[in-house]
Amino acid sequence: MVNIVLVEPEIPQNCGNIARTCAATRCRLHLVEPLGFDISDRAVRRAGLDYWPMVDLRVYPSLEELFLQNPDPDLWLATTKAPRDYTKARFRDGCWLFFGKETAGLPQTFRDRYADRCLRIPMRPDARSLNLANCVAILTYEALRQQGFPGLCGEGEMARAQP
Repeated sequence: MVNIVLVEPEIPQNCGNIARTCAATRCRLHLVEPLGFDISDRAVRRAGLDYWPMVDLRVYPSLEELFLQNPDPDLWLATTKAPRDYTKARFRDGCWLFFGKETAGLPQTFRDRYADRCLRIPMRPDARSLNLANCVAILTYEALRQQGFPGLCGEGEMARAQP
């Protein structure tokens, strides 16, 4: 299992897309408050998120509480300020991928504390960043690829139907 952590996410559409990725890949989604949107049952139903029941969701009031409940995770931090790209990381089963809020990224003190665990997605130098949901998908699928896509189907219907 891969653990996806969104620290103070702000945009509901990004969280919805990330939740769908988690549902499809059996990854656990961790949200660190404050959230920039409502995830109550009523709000989720109104948004038509039919995959939401498939999401293994945990919500924490702070990063400190997340670490109290989950001490010493095998963590990786996604940040445009990282010195190395994500292909240099070796993602193990149970790893934790941290992503910051859309407008500011992860807190500087958090990045400083885990500087050796910061990763970036290569892109042109004059581009600010990729969309958060895209970043989560890229790192999640790389982590799952390295683990052999555990519990996931690697073939579509057409491939299974061939004699």
